[in-house]
Amino acid sequence: MASNLDLQEQEQLDELKAFWNQYGNLITWGLVLVLGAFAAINGWDAWQRNQGGKAAVMYDEFDKALQAGDVDQAGRVFNDLKERYPRTAYAQQAGLQAAKLQADKSKADDALASLNWVADQGTDDEYKSLAHLRLASLQLDKKAYDEALKQLDGVKSPEFAALADDRRGDILLLQGKKDDAVKAYLAAYKGLNEKLDYRRIVEAKLASLAAAPEADAAASGVAK
Repeated sequence: MASNLDLQEQEQLDELKAFWNQYGNLITWGLVLVLGAFAAINGWDAWQRNQGGKAAVMYDEFDKALQAGDVDQAGRVFNDLKERYPRTAYAQQAGLQAAKLQADKSKADDALASLNWVADQGTDDEYKSLAHLRLASLQLDKKAYDEALKQLDGVKSPEFAALADDRRGDILLLQGKKDDAVKAYLAAYKGLNEKLDYRRIVEAKLASLAAAPEADAAASGVAK
């Protein structure tokens, strides 16, 4: 009886050895890859926390320059942020804020450069969409209407879609495209929360074009 058990155990051992000889390397490398990926994820999280901490310190310096209205210092710190910590939210926030200060200080070209960096290099759709909206406004001020419309096409975040439609309406109206402007304003009106005060501004724009939403709704009812 014992000899039979020993024989069975030996056979199982031989089968295990054969299996390991055939698949051992594959299993080992698979474990290495899995454990390596796990370590990489943990390492990436640690690296991000480390980068975020350093970026936060630099952002504090940027904020001091911003509060002081020191456009040159704010621009320098923003440049450092985007070079050292380009993937952090701090760099994107600084880009948007630097651009506003630069525009307020009549440094339109610097503002365009700051916004273009956020729009092109940003990692957050909301920040990128905001950058495109503000770029459209600057291009509108320069009467570069086609470029302004192009910037609005870059607004991908749903939260800013209605504001993009409203700005599109402004541009189209300035281009003499009244019907297209009305369509854009109507899209903005429908997309804005009815509790927002800005919705009334869009409504006023439509009313000035004899296309108030109520009249539009009534016309739709007649058509039915």
